[in-house]
Amino acid sequence: MAVENGKVCVTGAGGFVGSWVVKLLLSKNYIVHGTVREPRDDKYSHLKRLEKASENLKLFKANLLDYDSLRAAIEGCDGVFHVASPVPSPSVANTEVALTEPAVKGTLNVLKASLEAKVKRVVFVSSVVAVAMNPTWPEGQVMDETCWSDKEYCRKTENWYPLSKTEAESEALQFANRTGIDLVTVCPTLTFGPILQSTVNGSTFKLIKLLKEGNDSLENRAETIVDVRDLAQALLMAYEKPEAEGRYICISHNVKIVDLVEKLRHFYPNYNYPKSFVEVDKIKLVSSEKLQRLGWSFRTLDETLIDSVESYREAGLLD
Repeated sequence: MAVENGKVCVTGAGGFVGSWVVKLLLSKNYIVHGTVREPRDDKYSHLKRLEKASENLKLFKANLLDYDSLRAAIEGCDGVFHVASPVPSPSVANTEVALTEPAVKGTLNVLKASLEAKVKRVVFVSSVVAVAMNPTWPEGQVMDETCWSDKEYCRKTENWYPLSKTEAESEALQFANRTGIDLVTVCPTLTFGPILQSTVNGSTFKLIKLLKEGNDSLENRAETIVDVRDLAQALLMAYEKPEAEGRYICISHNVKIVDLVEKLRHFYPNYNYPKSFVEVDKIKLVSSEKLQRLGWSFRTLDETLIDSVESYREAGLLD
């Protein structure tokens, strides 16, 4: 009989990142409480098919703004992985209120429920957008965990998603300072990798678009990338390692779009790639040195791209 490794709750268990966190936790013999919008919905059937899910996974109907539903899911758990967060939607007007209020209130609800349930540690998935939107950061200096996105700059430029992540993470850390709850935050970059869920998330859509759209011209921006499987591993390390503390930037690769396209073209020459590239501003350098000191390592970009594309083909998202 497998030895249990404790009981943990994963919010947003059915999403791209949440699904991989659940898969990893089950493989490590954790009992997992996963929060989803509706456990009976077919779009969460992939979770029920995961190895050890039948005996060690329980799905809870929960909403970030419904404290009681979160409290029920977190009750009896040793730890919490707070993965769920509102994301920009093309069908909804993206405003400060639409994104920031639920992000902040939802996070505080998770933390309050965790405090009440006396969990040992909460790992909160923030984002590099809570780090990098800072025009006053010295040019050429590598951005690390001491760098925060400028909230007023985000408002002025109407970058509501970065504002929501910055507000939620800063409020979470203030809550931890006030209450003493053990909180570790992880700030991942653009996340690629194979998909487990049936719905297409934002980062997956971005990569598929790069393969299919064939724009005449595309901005040659720098993208910071991490593999979803390496991110899940980083979150587990942030939970399991006693010395983990504060913030961790989670990035594997810093790559220009033109180089990303050339890599994809090398492996998959028949897709409709952009025809030319326009140079844009200088690259902002972001470092995951702190996370690597914790013992984290990551896959090659080639492996991430190939595994991503193959999974999209298998899911019928690409020919």
